[in-house]
Amino acid sequence: MNIAGMIDHTLLKADAVEAEVAKLTDEAKTYKFASVCVNPTWVAFCAEQLAGTAVKVCTVIGFPLGATTPEVKAFETENAIRNGATEVDMVVNIGALKDGRDELVERDIRAVVEAASGKALVKVIIESCLLTNEEKVRACELAVKAGADFVKTSTGFSTGGATAEDVALMRKTVGDKAGVKASGGVRSLEDVKRMIEAGATRIGASSGVKIMQGGQAAGSY
Repeated sequence: MNIAGMIDHTLLKADAVEAEVAKLTDEAKTYKFASVCVNPTWVAFCAEQLAGTAVKVCTVIGFPLGATTPEVKAFETENAIRNGATEVDMVVNIGALKDGRDELVERDIRAVVEAASGKALVKVIIESCLLTNEEKVRACELAVKAGADFVKTSTGFSTGGATAEDVALMRKTVGDKAGVKASGGVRSLEDVKRMIEAGATRIGASSGVKIMQGGQAAGSY
């Protein structure tokens, strides 16, 4: 199994500087990670650093709260793609989901899907730690209905990260209609294997190098 090829090598902290982002891209090239996942301001830089390699540039949309409007998320997606992103991880409108406003949630996701159509993969972050199981299922169903490519557990910036139980529930809900990305708190090779066994097809981690070296990373998502 090509574990490196399933990892989105991630750096989303607010105080990231250019040297750290350059190190991220160098590591991604060395280990042949699936992508680097960075904030939108770094997309153009990463696209330049990774030109001619198989490593994708992934960015986040409506991050980390998901509380911007569908129109803003669509513009953010278009801008990121123009700058070189080929994967976008959007945060669902969590409050709307919890209020049962499924039409708004679907429209929110669809706005990003349509903006990315034919240009970038769309992963929908449901922020599972804030949801009941019923809400997790509904979020995944709406993501599939709106045409998303993946559902994703977490931003890593809320009250918790990925759990194998949530990954299994998400996989059961989407079946083979979408990928499942486990993200948030995945810090060791054992964590990765547990998520894959539960049904994950992509892993988001800031600890990709430690994971590939078989170590345990402490601290951040």
